[in-house]
Amino acid sequence: MHCPYCSHDETQVVETRDSDEGGVVRRRRRCLHCEKRFTTYERPEISMPMVVKKSGERVEFDPAKLRASMGLALRKRQVSVEVVDAAIERIQEKLLASGARELPSARLGELVMRELKRIDKVAYVRFASVYREFEDVDAFRQLIRDI
Repeated sequence: MHCPYCSHDETQVVETRDSDEGGVVRRRRRCLHCEKRFTTYERPEISMPMVVKKSGERVEFDPAKLRASMGLALRKRQVSVEVVDAAIERIQEKLLASGARELPSARLGELVMRELKRIDKVAYVRFASVYREFEDVDAFRQLIRDI
């Protein structure tokens, strides 16, 4: 670790604490050259799979995009932010547990639909109507019957 004050590359850890419910390690360090103290935070680097779109384009998984698309489906619905956050967390856990390096966007859409179905049936229908690109009213009626 380089000192942020003098750029010397030898520092000493003075104190270590877990913070953020164990997800982050906070360390107080002291520069062995200039003697100044500073704090560093260590977080695990999590590698989410790349999302492969229908076009074949590969993009990084972005929880903000996931939140935005779920937010559109949940617009004007009485669903708390905490419930949405928990659903996004469950989706991310499933992606990490899969161990896959790539994920078809269709699979991600299915995971979102499963979570929306649990949270709010109207939001589920809204999302499915866009995601599944229904060609006719009968297919849409069938989706509603299935709920």
